[in-house]
Amino acid sequence: MIAYPIGTSGQTLILTQPVLGRFSKYRQRRWWQREAGGQLFARFEGDHIVVAEATPPGHHDIRSRFGFRPDRRREQTEILERHACGLHFIGDWHTHPEAAPHPSAMDTERMHDLLTRSKHQLNGFVMVIVGTGDAPEGLYVALFSRASSIRLNPAPIRDAQGKSSIQVRPNMGDSAII
Repeated sequence: MIAYPIGTSGQTLILTQPVLGRFSKYRQRRWWQREAGGQLFARFEGDHIVVAEATPPGHHDIRSRFGFRPDRRREQTEILERHACGLHFIGDWHTHPEAAPHPSAMDTERMHDLLTRSKHQLNGFVMVIVGTGDAPEGLYVALFSRASSIRLNPAPIRDAQGKSSIQVRPNMGDSAII
């Protein structure tokens, strides 16, 4: 699990182990591997935004070594299905063939387009870019609003005794909004 404090909001974005496992599975470590991506779904637990699922790439996505374009119809279906199960769409993830990834101009444009076209109550969407390096160094995590974007940096989630300082509980509803 990796935790990312969100500015001065008091909220924390938490990437769970299954999500990190999905990211690791699609890292572009070989020259022939194409970009992959999917959507991020979370549950809200007080000030914690717990990313419980990262969907895999779909069969109709357009993928190349340096590009990824998802099948938006499939993604809309995923959003409706996950929402019925208490999960909320909070953003997208995709891979880049570089150790320490950074968003391209196209990545930034797509996130702003997504924010503009989507019907939602969130203040912004999360974008995760998965590089070839190990997490957390190999991840670029950012929060995009209509006006700007901020890169999120991981925080330690262990106290002095090595115990987790963040408690992730079973689905507690949606009491917080990014």
